[in-house]
Amino acid sequence: MPANTAHSLPARAHGLVPSMSRLGWLIGLQEENLRQLRRLFAPQALADGVYLSRVGDGLDVRLEVLANHRYTQELRLSYLLCDPLTGTPDPSAHIRLYHDAGLAEATHCYVGRRWQDVIGLDAPARRIIGHRVRMNTFLGKWLDYLAAQGHGVATLQRSLPAPLDAGHIAG
Repeated sequence: MPANTAHSLPARAHGLVPSMSRLGWLIGLQEENLRQLRRLFAPQALADGVYLSRVGDGLDVRLEVLANHRYTQELRLSYLLCDPLTGTPDPSAHIRLYHDAGLAEATHCYVGRRWQDVIGLDAPARRIIGHRVRMNTFLGKWLDYLAAQGHGVATLQRSLPAPLDAGHIAG
């Protein structure tokens, strides 16, 4: 290769800019999601149960702490809205927090559909990681939106578990 064309190649071709694998990108998203969740709702301090956040915009947020374990915690985040066809909260995200590893993983988004339902049981690893990247990107953007709307620790109140009814979750 002539000397003058070497300067026209992107820096990545010379190894000056590190590249990130899809798995590395996913882990970065999960680290940021845990930081956002801790800043927004401080879930590590919450006991099992249902919490509501109301800011007066008509889109009340329901945070359910499903389980607290020594190093992990399981949450479900949703609005007090339900999909009229399925009766399930929509949007919603199931989130597993790994406090020891510093990660928050969206395990699935939308209660009725697990990753197996979306991409199949025999999906190649690349498709699985791509799906997880999309779910965790969605979670990060949703958390940003909730923070911008004013949701947070100050608006979070413990609530009694409520059954689904006719288009919304009662608080």
